[in-house]
Amino acid sequence: MKYAYYPGCSLEKTQRGYDESVREVFRTLDQEIVEIEDWNCCGATVYMSVKETVSLAISSRNLALAEQMGLQVMAPCSSCFTVLSKTNRILNEIPKLHSDVNEALAEAGLNYTGKTKVRHPLDILMNDIGIEAMQKKMKHNLNGLKIAPYYGCQIVRPDKTFDDKENPILMDRLFRKCGAEVVYFPMKVRCCGGMLMTTFEETALKLNKELLECAVANGADVIVTTCPLCHFNLEAYQDKINDVYKTNFSVPILYFTQLLGIVFGLQQKAIGLDSSFIPLGDKVTSLVTV
Repeated sequence: MKYAYYPGCSLEKTQRGYDESVREVFRTLDQEIVEIEDWNCCGATVYMSVKETVSLAISSRNLALAEQMGLQVMAPCSSCFTVLSKTNRILNEIPKLHSDVNEALAEAGLNYTGKTKVRHPLDILMNDIGIEAMQKKMKHNLNGLKIAPYYGCQIVRPDKTFDDKENPILMDRLFRKCGAEVVYFPMKVRCCGGMLMTTFEETALKLNKELLECAVANGADVIVTTCPLCHFNLEAYQDKINDVYKTNFSVPILYFTQLLGIVFGLQQKAIGLDSSFIPLGDKVTSLVTV
């Protein structure tokens, strides 16, 4: 299979480990991903609060470029995935907005029909490639590594269809098959606070502290996530959380593609584990190919 790859701003800059691990995992599985040439910011959430048509046009430009490639879009970032998916839904539901957006796109020689499907890599891995194909590439069993699968609040809400909205289980199923122990983690779709860390830091620190507490209380060795902002908040702010709340968290935070890369025996640097802020710990390190 071949997919039009939309890395988005976070994966290109601060969250390179996610980008690197996605590329390596798909290469290992013999799946071709072709980066959309000259892609732009998805529009994120701030654009929608300024002007809806502008936000939709910015997002639609990426979809129009993918449509020219004749491929489905793969968007690993939860925010990008949500924004691109929402753009598709709005344009298909409101013809006037669709027409206005195409008028804007025409200035750049583009047109968008609204038919390009937006996919998350977790969806593709589980529903296109399948667990059996991934098991054939396994080099390491996770040997009971206790993981807390953290899906975040965006990839299955409000209108996504590839997993359950309140109790997603695809990561749970995948890593059990890889030998991990999936701990009870009732906060798996609870928000990390997102961009509140830059506006209402006290609130965001509390939300992340509670997520870490829940994972630790249930015995997790590592939290595994699908979202660059969730990953950043949980990892980069652990020291501050420890300082504010007098805790002693040191919980490794991995992307699900990084953990899958470990299963495939991929080298630590190739999947971005060499840039982790939090030490991986003995249980994870013992599984990593250096």
